[in-house]
Amino acid sequence: MNIKAALLALLAYAIFSTHDVVVKILGADVSPVQLVFFSSLLSFPLLVLMLIKDATPGHLRPVHPWWMAARSATMAVIPASAFYAFSELPLAETYALLFATPLLITLLSIPILGERVGLPRLAAVVVGFIGVMVVLRPGATSFGLGHAAALFASFCAAFQSVVLRKISADERRVVLMIYPMLMTFAVMGLALPLVYVPLEGVTFGGIAIVALFGFCATLLTVSAYTIGEAAIVAPMQYSQIIWATIFSVVLFNEKVDLMTLVGAAIIIASGIFIVLREAFGGRSDNTPVLRTRSRGYTAGGTNVSLMLKRQSEDNPAE
Repeated sequence: MNIKAALLALLAYAIFSTHDVVVKILGADVSPVQLVFFSSLLSFPLLVLMLIKDATPGHLRPVHPWWMAARSATMAVIPASAFYAFSELPLAETYALLFATPLLITLLSIPILGERVGLPRLAAVVVGFIGVMVVLRPGATSFGLGHAAALFASFCAAFQSVVLRKISADERRVVLMIYPMLMTFAVMGLALPLVYVPLEGVTFGGIAIVALFGFCATLLTVSAYTIGEAAIVAPMQYSQIIWATIFSVVLFNEKVDLMTLVGAAIIIASGIFIVLREAFGGRSDNTPVLRTRSRGYTAGGTNVSLMLKRQSEDNPAE
């Protein structure tokens, strides 16, 4: 089953990479705020249907209102930040910076979850951030808003993932879904008049593809985690760097920088080490990286992931 899970995950991340290519193409003419608003809007009916069908007893008042508010506000800005980075930077460079998320999850789990992180994982985090510096090359290249957006998206994705790990045992799934969804619509909706441009049919079709691909890839990811071990599935996300390299050369005529690939390799190696250490080291009380089931920077992706995870729990495989 692990082989099947790995193949499903590889397919999922190939679709995610194609999703990001469409985002990059659309980002040349449409603001990331508008992309997130409409791609989330297209996912809204399905999410609402699942919310209506949720039969878990309880109310919609969060048990941890401040943590819920912080997570919702964070999730509202992640996709727009990532989408902006995709529109401004080469794909491989954007992925390399977004791959810092597991490193940040490891660090944030210490104050938020009380995770005990030993020297091996701390060393992996340090090495990973050296990889980030290799990608950024301070002094050799200019640090732009695209780089800042990618790092901000990576930090926020890590923060929401750790907070989710902290409160998920106490909160209803519907509560975990509805507040970030409403916050995203509110924040993007308020900002929309400032950046709105009329959408042509082709552009709206592209946004529909973004929503569809994000949903399908999330479905495959959750399926992979359901049937396979997390230590096998999680590293498959790094296959996106291969697709990024191919798409950059073939579709965007971008020169793939050697140092970007070297830095990405360092970050990936650090992330895989952390995953394996959590899985087999026996010293992680919370396994925060292993329990991260979505990319965090796909519009609606985390909400869809929660919804599908609930379905898999309600209907376990025989």
